[in-house]
Amino acid sequence: MIEVVEYRASWPDRFAALRDAYAAALQEAEAPFRAIEHVGSTAVPGLAAKPVIDVDVVVDPAHVSAAVSALATIGFEPRGDLGVPDRQAFRTPERFPPSNTYVVTAGSLALRNHLGVRDVLRADRALRDEYAAVKRSAGAEARDIDDYLERKSGVLSRVLDEAGLSAEERDAITAVNRGITGRGARG
Repeated sequence: MIEVVEYRASWPDRFAALRDAYAAALQEAEAPFRAIEHVGSTAVPGLAAKPVIDVDVVVDPAHVSAAVSALATIGFEPRGDLGVPDRQAFRTPERFPPSNTYVVTAGSLALRNHLGVRDVLRADRALRDEYAAVKRSAGAEARDIDDYLERKSGVLSRVLDEAGLSAEERDAITAVNRGITGRGARG
């Protein structure tokens, strides 16, 4: 069973603590960044979610390595792109709240995917509620995280359509997600 819980008012504060730690590490390392974005379901008020904060550290392509190194200085273990172009993933050290933290390239499909989902679900209450119902059902019925991701794919495609991503971009995201589930979402 995948843990999906009702929205918690503490999630923005958990994100803020992560954002502040990341910003301090990036500034200390003189690693330029454009933004630190709260993405994923915990970034959408009222949306049920796995209680893990998703964060995108947005950088220009030339600064990916510097940002990865900066986060490593505070204990984040680099895991590579895990099959997602223009995105570097990390294992979160135990001293931080549970997170899925990524360094993503500005303008990349990975970033537009995350921001599009967040922004559409913040703006469209009916779609947010439908997505929450799918997440609750998937969390209760899925055999594993890969099955959970697959069960959400239909509604996510509609969300991405609403976000203005083209059919080709949505297909590319679906292919990447299926590649992740094909080898196991945990990498």
